Amino acid sequence: MGFFSTKGLPQNRYFGIWYKKISNGTVVWVANRDNPVTNTSGVVRVTSNGIVVLANETIVWSSNSSRSVSNPMAQLLDSGNLVFRDENSDGPENIAWQSFDHPVDNFLPGMKYGIDFVTGMERYLTSWKRVDDPSPGDFVYRFDPNGYPQVGLWRDSNLTYRTGPWVGDRYSGFPKIPNDIFTVQYVLSEKEVYYKFEVTNTSESAIVRSILTPQGALQRLIWDKQSQQWREYLSLQVDDCDGYRLCGGNGVCNINNAPRCECMQWFHPNFQEAWSSADWSGGCARNNQLDCAKGEGFVKVPGLKLPDTRLSWYNLSLNLQECERRCLNNCSCMAYSNTDDRGGGSGCLLWFGDLTDMRYTNDGQDLYIRIAASELDEGKHSSTNRVVVIVLPVLAAMTVILVLLLLYAFRKRKLERTGTMRLGSINKDELDLPLFTFMQIAEATNDFSFSNKLGEGGFGPVYKGMLDKGQEIAVKRLSNTSKQGIDEFMNEVSCIAKLQHRNLVKLLGCCVEEGERMLIYEYMPNRGLDSVLFDKELCKSFDWPKRYKIINGMSRGLLYLHEDSRLRIIHRDFKLSNILLDYEMNPKISDFGMARIFGGSETEASTTRVVGTYGYMPPEYAIEGLFSTKSDVYSFGVVVLEILSGKRNRGFKHPDHNHNLVGHAWRRYNEEDRPSMASVVLMLSSKIELPIPKEPGFYSERNPEKNHSSPSKCETETINQMSITHLAPR
Repeated sequence: MGFFSTKGLPQNRYFGIWYKKISNGTVVWVANRDNPVTNTSGVVRVTSNGIVVLANETIVWSSNSSRSVSNPMAQLLDSGNLVFRDENSDGPENIAWQSFDHPVDNFLPGMKYGIDFVTGMERYLTSWKRVDDPSPGDFVYRFDPNGYPQVGLWRDSNLTYRTGPWVGDRYSGFPKIPNDIFTVQYVLSEKEVYYKFEVTNTSESAIVRSILTPQGALQRLIWDKQSQQWREYLSLQVDDCDGYRLCGGNGVCNINNAPRCECMQWFHPNFQEAWSSADWSGGCARNNQLDCAKGEGFVKVPGLKLPDTRLSWYNLSLNLQECERRCLNNCSCMAYSNTDDRGGGSGCLLWFGDLTDMRYTNDGQDLYIRIAASELDEGKHSSTNRVVVIVLPVLAAMTVILVLLLLYAFRKRKLERTGTMRLGSINKDELDLPLFTFMQIAEATNDFSFSNKLGEGGFGPVYKGMLDKGQEIAVKRLSNTSKQGIDEFMNEVSCIAKLQHRNLVKLLGCCVEEGERMLIYEYMPNRGLDSVLFDKELCKSFDWPKRYKIINGMSRGLLYLHEDSRLRIIHRDFKLSNILLDYEMNPKISDFGMARIFGGSETEASTTRVVGTYGYMPPEYAIEGLFSTKSDVYSFGVVVLEILSGKRNRGFKHPDHNHNLVGHAWRRYNEEDRPSMASVVLMLSSKIELPIPKEPGFYSERNPEKNHSSPSKCETETINQMSITHLAPR
């Protein structure tokens, strides 16, 4: 316990708690995360009113104890709990304040998260802003007391994931994982609701914790003494189906299906056109409207993560038969289930309104859904639309169908394994690119764990992984719903496989097995240039030498693409997020899905399908579909402006006009006025005086400092107010 600093913010000092016997000094609790000490004057004092952190005799954090004590004492327990109590009064009932009541991002054995309905105290987790910034991040993991309590993950005020209700020994949607390392406890009463876990007596030496990461992943980790690393035991949000309300009301997610979402057999899509386009947010509507007077009933759907319980009612003492009667007698009740699925089931949980956020899962629960009287006979013979019951009159017909299905499955798998389906037209031997197996990539990314997910673009999700030899990789996985498709995938393979340059991201290989399309790249730890440039803290260390180094590296990478590589390549989507940064902040141009290869004599082309990102497209391309190497030069210019100004092009606002950043810096509409990348590289590497850029015929600009004055800076300017009768765009 003491003051610490992070590598990313060495000027800030925080008072915190970390493991003593772990070499990497994992921090588990921070006091002054909102108000760091910025010099070496920080001290901690224990007073009769609690623990305080001072900087220059000014309080930067206080424990705000609920009561004062005569002989104050602060004690750090072996559990990691910092307690404040009277020195002469031992026992948990005499604790005036404890850090376990105020968790940060780590959840330790013996700690509770939940709500005390009597005192109003709420214990919940809040992520760090970044791995090197303890200030509060975007994600909060807390109990939702509405209806039957459940736990949710919020990003700002938006629910992004929920656990499902407690079902006796785990949360609904969680697999049954036997373990002898820790035990869990869930308490729900009129006074409180909470969850906690304890390390078992046989595993007292095990070091276990849960953490809410800055990316919003909740992981349970176990310290591996042999490798001296934290190993993931369990992670939430393991796949796309864990996204909140992915399938809308009354929709069910099936991770093994494509598309992911489906309507149960008593429902149909609310908006069929949107549903067919993979927009499932509209959910499903009933095939037959309910009429309470006509004798409705229920049908069992097994293997589900139970729906959102915010509009629910529960009674822990009723059995399943009593629960059915309660639901049947209430015309607003749409479904029911047990609150505890152990030992034949007990407790009663009723749902009202649409059933949302359901998925099929291993070790799922039975949900009894209300259906119309006309559907009851059908429901008796089919409990779920996943079980397709085929009634065949003769055994011979069934055999024929089975043989056809087997032939189809064999043919489909053969196509997938040989990488056909649009990939078969390309000879893989000519790609000169290593091929990875699906199992290799699945193992490297921990089965595409949510905790390994780096982000998502037009291509699909990107995962971090590690190969057997310890090499870190980034895996771009083509999703079924991505805006880009097989053409872009093959375009990127054919483009970058033939390219080698220190300022281009290195493609290590690809995977075309199991119906998958994946690209495997070298891992870039500092992410995209935009994540550094527009981060309020990281940009402070982004000095001019670093910016120049990145601009120079980008220019050399584009010059290689345009003139020095075996192929002349137009990138067509050159932007900040496609500039990745390695460990030493060297820029690497990435994402060649939109790139175009030119022949030896080609210098310009046109297209009716304009692709790329608005704000970075030159006018002749966005309007007429014309593109050339000068198109990338325009995009490069926009990126340079963003790097120099620290402002987004399309987010730029000026008090005197509505131009974006490019318009503000003089619009270069005429592509002939743009230099080649060779000229740009020469400009950046030379010290000769450059000619003054051509200025618009009419230019009137006010200094924004006049509206936002600063005593430390004052500028004057000459305003050209010459009138002319004709203007030509540049």
